[in-house]
Amino acid sequence: MTDNFSSTERDAICKVIHARRDMRHFTGGTVAPDVLRRILAAAHAAPSVGFMQPWRFIRVTDRALRERLAGVVELERRRTAEVMGKRKSEFLRLKVEGIRDCAELIAVVMAPDDGTVFGRRTMPEAMALASCACAIENMWLVARAENLGMGWVSFFEPEAVARLLAIPAGAQAIALLCLGPVASFYEAPMLKIEGWRDRLPLEAVLGENRYPGE
Repeated sequence: MTDNFSSTERDAICKVIHARRDMRHFTGGTVAPDVLRRILAAAHAAPSVGFMQPWRFIRVTDRALRERLAGVVELERRRTAEVMGKRKSEFLRLKVEGIRDCAELIAVVMAPDDGTVFGRRTMPEAMALASCACAIENMWLVARAENLGMGWVSFFEPEAVARLLAIPAGAQAIALLCLGPVASFYEAPMLKIEGWRDRLPLEAVLGENRYPGE
């Protein structure tokens, strides 16, 4: 294993990052076992504060269970619509998940706090959640490099998902990940295409010696 990457390899990494999309439209099919393992191995190779590795993954293979999870998501989608105000009808037109259509459905759970203090004494929950998010991003990038779509579904009550997936007390479901083949990848983030929100320019989020824009 070399310590350095070539310019071609660096370009490939940047290409994957900018080509990654939060996908909602899937074409069924399957994910080869070796590909799925590479994606999950990438997740497990993510950085974590204090090397706590707080992520846990549940592969949902039971179709009836997947359908019940879809029902939980739909309930939250409706509840979310009710607090959207003037954007309610616009929101309801959006496709927010592909649970029934994706090849693989994987729940990501933040494990119960193991008491790790290293690096997280002042922000224990935030650092555990940030570590799990790093694992999810690794999955997203490797999935895209494998030409597979992935979408992060967060429309659910964690307690409802916990009951369905036998998640223990102290743990929390943070994502339902839809993974699988897609007909094509969105040319830009779907919410940008739909006119929901634009990406901020880098200059708007970058400050020097103080908070940006202040």
